[in-house]
Amino acid sequence: MAYPAQPEPAVEEWSAEELGRRRGAVRAAMQHAWAGYERYAWGRDELCPLTKSGKDSFGGLGATMVDALDTLHMMGLGEEYERAAEWVRTQMPVNASFDASVFESIIRVVGGTLAAYDLTGDKRMLERAQEVAHRLLPAYATPSGIPLNIVNLATMEAKNPAWNHKASTLAEFGTHQLEFWRLSQATGNATYTDLAEATIRHLHTHWPKTGLMPLFISPQTGNFTSRRVSLGALGDSYYEYLLKMWIVKGKGDEMYRQMWERAMDDMIEKLVMVSKDGLTYIAEYDRTIKHKFDHLVCFVPGMLALGAHSGAVQGQKAERYLQLAGELTNTCWQMYHRMPCGLSPEYVNFGPSGMRPGAAFNLLRPEALEAMWYMWRLTHDWRYRTWGWHIFQAFEKHCKVEAGYAGLKDVRLAEPKRDDTMQSFFLAETLKYLWLLFSEDDAFNMDEWVLNTEAHPLRASPPAREGQHAPGEATGKRWWWPPAKGGGSGGGGGGGLLAGGGGSDAGGATDGTAQQRR
Repeated sequence: MAYPAQPEPAVEEWSAEELGRRRGAVRAAMQHAWAGYERYAWGRDELCPLTKSGKDSFGGLGATMVDALDTLHMMGLGEEYERAAEWVRTQMPVNASFDASVFESIIRVVGGTLAAYDLTGDKRMLERAQEVAHRLLPAYATPSGIPLNIVNLATMEAKNPAWNHKASTLAEFGTHQLEFWRLSQATGNATYTDLAEATIRHLHTHWPKTGLMPLFISPQTGNFTSRRVSLGALGDSYYEYLLKMWIVKGKGDEMYRQMWERAMDDMIEKLVMVSKDGLTYIAEYDRTIKHKFDHLVCFVPGMLALGAHSGAVQGQKAERYLQLAGELTNTCWQMYHRMPCGLSPEYVNFGPSGMRPGAAFNLLRPEALEAMWYMWRLTHDWRYRTWGWHIFQAFEKHCKVEAGYAGLKDVRLAEPKRDDTMQSFFLAETLKYLWLLFSEDDAFNMDEWVLNTEAHPLRASPPAREGQHAPGEATGKRWWWPPAKGGGSGGGGGGGLLAGGGGSDAGGATDGTAQQRR
């Protein structure tokens, strides 16, 4: 059945005291989620809040522990942060015998430890990031340089799964660049950024006029193996990282900006649709147009808004991007507001009868709240805070249990049953975006920090003067981990996310002899 429009909630401007109360409610939710994890799943990847146990979905690297680090720090939960940080420093099993997703390990573990380093200057966090990254490098040893999707952390053997005919996935090989760029900056070891950026340069070299890229590519030949295009699952964060790499590198690498703008223009021309009841959405393509809209695609309006804010596009194009961002954010809100329980399905389909849930479960995802935060920051329209508060209340009503928060099995029901997983991104992203949505603008400086696709904050380089490298840019040294004795690591002082806060890099020079790259 289709779900028609519902009366919109009244939009009110809250006083500073009321805003603080709501921000405090989100902080309390973070404390509750963390307390359940700490009590029942300490050191495990994820909490099972109904059975009050833990499970390892990411090789036992403590995904929730690492994902929560910067959220705990940003919310001022110092004691909780320190307990988690000490486990990461001393107990995180980086050589677990597990077939790890290269993508998930980079965005969660490398990104999470790098963010902790950038926030605190803790060099042990930088070392942990480099230890994990080192174990993932064999994935890049392919004829094309396109990395494989899976590496066993113990044996360091890489492979691709059979389900996609051993192809590599666009979102997976296109979502390493931010973390590896920052790691190269902090250590002085250009190996990481060389490998990750080579995949984007491969696309730029072979398909210089193409905006939207197919989802699957052969790591052997470097050619695409399908025609399917999506900004949802399997494609999404590739596009996000094109824009964010341009920003994090000091807005000087035009390849990234041009590839992003070309992709967005292509998306607008070919995939942006309007339903019969006036909802704007982004379709998929697989030989024909598929009128399917993932909740994951709700990252797109935030990305468009960031592109307009950062100057990646300007003038009338920036206005058009921001207008589209607003229309898409409204559709994401409707995915929540039209459901009986107030929470979104995993994806919806659009047809003659309107919006219909395609998969009715809810995994506590963050993307709609991400969009609302970006739109709030650019427009200061109070409806975005109003929408976010209604979503938060629905999480509290339907997902909160004694031991934490659980996803839902069917949002089409007024009282849906819960699943038994508290996703680590609920702490890394969902609660963080809610907290930022109800915070003052100076809680996060969008010009000095970039959030990776798991919402881990990484320091951006300031725009470089003509003829200069961006500060901290790797200077050409390359070696495999660990560097020879006497090699340096990135330094850095403490600091928060406010303008001017944070540490600086020591450059990572080393006296060791560079080993030949494989």
